[in-house]
Amino acid sequence: MTHARKIREGSQGVVVKIILGLVILSFALAGIGGYLGRTTEQPVAEVNGVVIGQSDFARAFENERARLEQQFGEYFNQIAQDPNYMAQVRQGVVERLVQQELQTQLAKELGLRISDEKVKQTILEMPYFQMGGEFSNDRYLQVIRQMNYQPDSFREFLREDMTRSQLVQAVAGTDFVLENEVKSAMALEMQTRKVNYAILGKSTVVDTMSVSDDEVKDYYDLNQNLFQSEEQVAVEYIELSANDVQLASAPSEEDVKAYYEEQKSHYSEPERRRVAHILIDNSEDDAKAKEKAEAILARLNAGEEFAKLAETESSDVVSAEVGGDLDWIEKDMMDPAFEEAAFALTNKGDISGIVKSEFGYHIIKLTDLQQGKVKALADVHDELLAELERNAKVDAFYQKQTAIAEKAFEIADSLLDASEAAGVEVKKLPLMAKSALPEPLNNAAVTRVLATPEILEDRVNSEIVEVGPEHIVVVRIADYKPATTKPLDDVKDTIVKRLKTEKASTEVKAQADALYAKIQAGEAFDAVVSQANLDVKAEDALARRSYSVAPAIVKEAFKLPHPTESSKPVAVVELASGDAALVQLVAVNPVSVEEALNEQQSKNFEMAQANKNYITLLEALKAQADVKFVKVAAASQE
Repeated sequence: MTHARKIREGSQGVVVKIILGLVILSFALAGIGGYLGRTTEQPVAEVNGVVIGQSDFARAFENERARLEQQFGEYFNQIAQDPNYMAQVRQGVVERLVQQELQTQLAKELGLRISDEKVKQTILEMPYFQMGGEFSNDRYLQVIRQMNYQPDSFREFLREDMTRSQLVQAVAGTDFVLENEVKSAMALEMQTRKVNYAILGKSTVVDTMSVSDDEVKDYYDLNQNLFQSEEQVAVEYIELSANDVQLASAPSEEDVKAYYEEQKSHYSEPERRRVAHILIDNSEDDAKAKEKAEAILARLNAGEEFAKLAETESSDVVSAEVGGDLDWIEKDMMDPAFEEAAFALTNKGDISGIVKSEFGYHIIKLTDLQQGKVKALADVHDELLAELERNAKVDAFYQKQTAIAEKAFEIADSLLDASEAAGVEVKKLPLMAKSALPEPLNNAAVTRVLATPEILEDRVNSEIVEVGPEHIVVVRIADYKPATTKPLDDVKDTIVKRLKTEKASTEVKAQADALYAKIQAGEAFDAVVSQANLDVKAEDALARRSYSVAPAIVKEAFKLPHPTESSKPVAVVELASGDAALVQLVAVNPVSVEEALNEQQSKNFEMAQANKNYITLLEALKAQADVKFVKVAAASQE
């Protein structure tokens, strides 16, 4: 059996759908622009001779940055000032691009490929390209052009992405677990441990730490990027929302009446009929079936009960059990001939003649009737009026939007003409940090526009920026103040405090190491911590997901080897707070899983195994590949 065949057969498991969601999410982080446009200019990485170009990285980085802005909101502008954090973001983007290229190469090697028809169907079903629940070609072209793609190149990008997804499905779908494996894993997961620990807090020594002016100056010189004031912009903008559009005149009563007639079907309850039938199948002998139907009709006319004859004579075994009842029907639900005959019956209890359909010969009985109803105009008047006003506002909105777009482009150095064309005012904001911009400018799309060179440097009007449904802005930078390094005097106190804290953390770690050395030399844990005037805390049943204890202590407690009667292992732990701790493992509390496992427990474990195996595959591919990284220039990306 070939590799490709194994993969295709293994791609249908239940866990596939779970793990695939996680993996697709990781693809989304790099942005759909990160897959195409391979270029040899300014490479950021090379995978088995295939270059990942700067344009790939730029698209992926921009999409990742937009995702982070959406996730963290205004706080992102603060964390983005940390160069170490942004360096990690950039490196993460490059790593994902490398992983995707490795998957693409493996998929090609295995002969995996998505058909043209499948790609087309996926595009038609994508919600991004739909309007009113249906695919819109105009919307499709608009979206992909915003991403700098043409239809051909977008289809190839999507094919590549779907092929990678097929590979992911295969990896996840080949995993299975045995019940004893799940029980063993659950026993380890549910295991608890008895520990003693003592914390050496940096706060006890921080006030004794001293910091010289030279140390402050050196730290300032080496970390000036940490002391940047945020860039500021003075923004002029015009805003247009359909909700705020003022209509020249409200819809008239005649308009409401006309609209009511147009929409009357939406306010109608159609006529319904409840019917029963007796069906005689004619698939084997039409003449004989017709003869039987006529005989049954004669018996009905002679007074025999319809329900009993349906039960004994009807070929429709399902309805026969309930006297031939087919429940309520409306028009356009049934076979045309059947429906015509059913809706020709006028009174409850009426029985039709012989009716032939594609299923055979029917005798139909009308058992109940509900006449169609239409809501009166008065009952829906206010609803219709509001809908007409909304439609009129939306129409006026798009007319004004077109006028704004034309004037903002024609006269690019001022928003005045665009504002007059749409009857809106030009709003002006003084110099302020981008993170402090008010609504509707506190929007990731606006932030990205304000950072583009033509807007920032040339001071021209932006294009239309959509900030909500039927809600747009056009922005222009009137003034700009770049980020600058704050003077040393302004940040000196912050630096002193930071350096004292770092020194205090180093000191308590050294103290913890010294106490640990005494324990290793044979002194008792309790005696050592007591001599150091430390409080000992005990956890009799510490679980892996305990939140009452620092995570680093929990992690170390479950790494320590099992204790014996003569030896209880001890470790030094550095905490995220900067404190240090001594941790002693006293006992392990095992758990036995004897009862039968439910389906969800097995699925969770299978998903974890599949995820681990997928990560292992990526690591193996990378280890076997010739991967070269090129340092990405930070300045060009932020």
